[in-house]
Amino acid sequence: MPEPLLELRSLHKRFGGLRVTDDVSLTVQPNEIHAIIGPNGAGKTTLMGLISGTMPPDSGAVLLGGRDVTHWPLPRRARLGMARSFQITSIIPGFTVLENAALAVQARTGSSFRFFRRAHTEAHLNDQAHAALTQVGLAPRARAIAATLSHGEKRQLEFAIALATQPTLLLLDEPLAGAGPEETERLVPLLGRLRTNHGILLIEHDMQAVFALADRISVLVYGRIIASGDTAAIRDHPEVRAAYLGHDALA
Repeated sequence: MPEPLLELRSLHKRFGGLRVTDDVSLTVQPNEIHAIIGPNGAGKTTLMGLISGTMPPDSGAVLLGGRDVTHWPLPRRARLGMARSFQITSIIPGFTVLENAALAVQARTGSSFRFFRRAHTEAHLNDQAHAALTQVGLAPRARAIAATLSHGEKRQLEFAIALATQPTLLLLDEPLAGAGPEETERLVPLLGRLRTNHGILLIEHDMQAVFALADRISVLVYGRIIASGDTAAIRDHPEVRAAYLGHDALA
């Protein structure tokens, strides 16, 4: 088995007397979608913060490509290949779709990008930005102002911004939040295609999407992983059913 893109080793985090991350260990392999599910208040957002470097664990370790990055800030982790979809950069509403993606290329390459210079002077940025937009199906909207995009298209642009940093690991925190049925129908296959070149750690409340996409699922309840396995094992796990009592997705 190849070395994991991401490995968590016994992560713990407390806020005062509240234990929000309790001995969490998991891995994400290359070309794998590993989903984390759990009820509200399970500690998913805190765990994502520990992984991305926006908060430190009390104990345990985060390894990225075999390197211990536990005490690295997010920008340094990003340079090693980690991209968190909604923290790479914010969509700038008044800029075009292409310009938004080119900003992410600039951040990775250190180029002196200027939006008001002739386009050909920054062709290498635009070419790489176009490639990211093509991956997510937004190339035809490259010249559109970002503010005019639909909600689903803005999600696609967020993915393109992350991809423009050329990551090996994508951290996607509720990428389908707020998407309508038609948008979800378009975004789910896109997420599935992204595993071709990336490992993905996915936090998502849409259980139909999770079961359609995930290779493995870990269930987080009160900060602790109570079950981890493929979709069939998770559907049939008695503790998972108890945690999701009343949720039709596991019926």
